[in-house]
Amino acid sequence: MEGYLELIMSSYSGYFNYLFKEITQWYWGNYFYGLIIISLLVWGLEIMFPWRKGQPLFRKDFWLDTFYMFFNFFLLNLIVLIALSEATAKAFDDLLGVINLSVGQLEIFDLNRLPFGTGLLVFFLVSDFVQWNTHKLLHRIPKLWRIHQLHHSVKEMGFAAHLRYHWLEPVVYKAILYVPLALIGGLDAQDVAIVHFLAITIGHLNHANLGWDYGPFKYLFNNPKMHIWHHAKALPEHAPYGVNFGLTLSLWDYLFGTAHVPSEGRDIELGFDGDEHFPKTFIEQEMYPWQRKS
Repeated sequence: MEGYLELIMSSYSGYFNYLFKEITQWYWGNYFYGLIIISLLVWGLEIMFPWRKGQPLFRKDFWLDTFYMFFNFFLLNLIVLIALSEATAKAFDDLLGVINLSVGQLEIFDLNRLPFGTGLLVFFLVSDFVQWNTHKLLHRIPKLWRIHQLHHSVKEMGFAAHLRYHWLEPVVYKAILYVPLALIGGLDAQDVAIVHFLAITIGHLNHANLGWDYGPFKYLFNNPKMHIWHHAKALPEHAPYGVNFGLTLSLWDYLFGTAHVPSEGRDIELGFDGDEHFPKTFIEQEMYPWQRKS
């Protein structure tokens, strides 16, 4: 237990130093300023090419969603995720040690041995496919849906809604993603940054007030006209748990029959049944998964 406490404390101190560096220094792979730049660019596109022209510039919950962006992307890591991730990794390592195995022995192949572009592509495809499946679980398993409802409580779509989610969501995503990534080995953090910035950009665009579908590329990349139907309050009869689960790629939805874009969807109602009773403030929303169902 003492080893775990030391690991958690060193994780906190290491991440605090990392966050200080993010804010005070500019370098390639800087997520703090990268998030700000991507957000301003996509917001600028919303202003220049608004899909729902009557939607206010500062839409409903704009500032709450902006707070969620920075809380979930930075403070959440400092408060919970870094320490939890390190402790989980050590626990998994210790568990494997009982049967005389290590994480390294689970590795099928090392991405670093592949050509740079190939390794990065494999990492991206594996990550996105696992997250697509995890997203489906968030809709199908009632306890996970209680967590995910926060993201679906958005009533007016805009770029900042992308990172409006409960702090337990990334815990679920990271826990499920841990083993698949262990099987294929790791990449350099700066290389992974390329994938991460792509995911942030596509995610922001998916939630933006933009009427784009990228033409023939809509069958590969998720897009605003597709993702709006994921947030539709009225779900199709054939898909009571939801549709269009893709994060960055739409490919998986088209391959596995969960794609659904019946019309342009510009003015459809967003949310879920009973969302009028969903909490409106940050603290209440964070406590929602533990509240008794009314």
